[in-house]
Amino acid sequence: QVQLVESGGGLVQPGGSLRLSCAASGSIFAINVMGWYRQAPGKQRELVATRTNTGFTKYADSVKGRFTISGDNAKKMVYLQMNSLKPEDTAVYFCNLVQESRAYWGQGTQVTVSS
Repeated sequence: QVQLVESGGGLVQPGGSLRLSCAASGSIFAINVMGWYRQAPGKQRELVATRTNTGFTKYADSVKGRFTISGDNAKKMVYLQMNSLKPEDTAVYFCNLVQESRAYWGQGTQVTVSS
């Protein structure tokens, strides 16, 4: 069993910042990728940013230059620094972990960008 726990969501004004954290625990022995996805009401879940165990990162075009993914392999943590937030960033953000081709998901944390 693998557990992922997200934290750091909340309500922020447009232009503001938030930092999401995800802690992984359980039967973890060979993380391939950790990352963040989001799902807005009425929309499909979409990739936000991912980070491989070697540090390679990938971002959705909509967040490039505003969001930064980072991680600590030893602590089994992944972070998402979100700057210059826009109302369209409002969504539930999910932590994702891929290990031996199997994907695991957290419960999600709500991010709301509104004035």
